[in-house]
Amino acid sequence: MTALLPSPEPAVRAAEGAPAFVELAGVGKRFPTGAPVLEEVSLRVAKGEFIALLGASGCGKSTLLRLLAGLSPLSAGRIVIDGMAPAEAREIMSFIFQDPTLLPWRTVRRNVELGLELARSTTREGRRARAAALLELVGLADVAGRYPRQLSGGMKMRVSIARALATRPRLLLLDEPFAALDEMTRDRLGEELLRLREADRFTAFFVTHSVAEAVFLSTRIVLLRARPGRIARVFEVPFAHPRTSALRSAPEFLALVGEVSAALRAVVGGAA
Repeated sequence: MTALLPSPEPAVRAAEGAPAFVELAGVGKRFPTGAPVLEEVSLRVAKGEFIALLGASGCGKSTLLRLLAGLSPLSAGRIVIDGMAPAEAREIMSFIFQDPTLLPWRTVRRNVELGLELARSTTREGRRARAAALLELVGLADVAGRYPRQLSGGMKMRVSIARALATRPRLLLLDEPFAALDEMTRDRLGEELLRLREADRFTAFFVTHSVAEAVFLSTRIVLLRARPGRIARVFEVPFAHPRTSALRSAPEFLALVGEVSAALRAVVGGAA
């Protein structure tokens, strides 16, 4: 039962007064019509944290990711990432969407190399070596020469993850990357994502509608209420790393899933 002990990792919570790798202060976002999407969202996140964003559809989870990525302007408040505004921090982050968005005319290996090519940060041999190492990590070394049309949905998402990590981002933003996959595949990919996190120690924001997925992956769960999106509650997830599939059937895991699920139902029903 070692997986259920308090995490042996160094403390990664951005405690009050401690430096934060990502800080959101009074963040707000309005549609062009004036309708509020997010309002007064404040959160401090330390290096290495894995933050799951949970809430009903329309609560602003994906909008918050876009604000972190600098893809949409703030209406209020501020976001600071490693001392920079989001637009200035793009070189240290990667974004994984629900759709793998692979380039169909490039092979698996060439898709993984794409970010390194655009960054012009390494040689051709260096790009190939990095892509080969990542494809080995995600179990796709044997399909490096195939094209996206020849892959299953789960394999395409593995390529997308490898591509996002090729540049060694310090911040990884994931917008429901496993939503279109079957439960067994998404569970397996979640385990692989945590294994990759152990290697690169990136900080992550992960949008999901699955409570069990949020509990399994994250160090903290941020529950958002809707209209406008505000933080309703933040849950600490105490389980140790590395996490394995056995954790999903542990009583402590199931109890936390139940607690978060009850809070989500209360928020969706307007009782919280």
